[in-house]
Amino acid sequence: MDPSPSSSEIASVADFRAALRAFLRKSERNARQSGLTPQRYLLLLMIKGAPDGSGQSTVTELSERLQLAQSTVTELVRRAEETGLVAREQSASDGRVAHLRLTPEGDRRLMKAFTSNEQERQELRAAIAHIED
Repeated sequence: MDPSPSSSEIASVADFRAALRAFLRKSERNARQSGLTPQRYLLLLMIKGAPDGSGQSTVTELSERLQLAQSTVTELVRRAEETGLVAREQSASDGRVAHLRLTPEGDRRLMKAFTSNEQERQELRAAIAHIED
């Protein structure tokens, strides 16, 4: 049995990568038009889209999800706090933990960028479905 992928499998992955890159570029442009840097957009998205549905996250959780060093995430959060997009709340159960939430302004800008990406999300879903076929 030949373990080499077929040319159609390679073409599907190439199409998916092209769709993914287009999605990322358009998302970055939409973020900038909403007054966010691409990194800040991603930070706000990860906080609001916490896996547990709480709309909050910790620096440690963000470091894992973003695959960035904790010091890098701490700096991103600090800048987002300074610009009024993110607020910290001490955990009621553990004083060493701070939960990050979006401020109303952070939420407004995230939603503006997010809703402008609907077409790109649909195109990416189609590309994912094609690669899974």
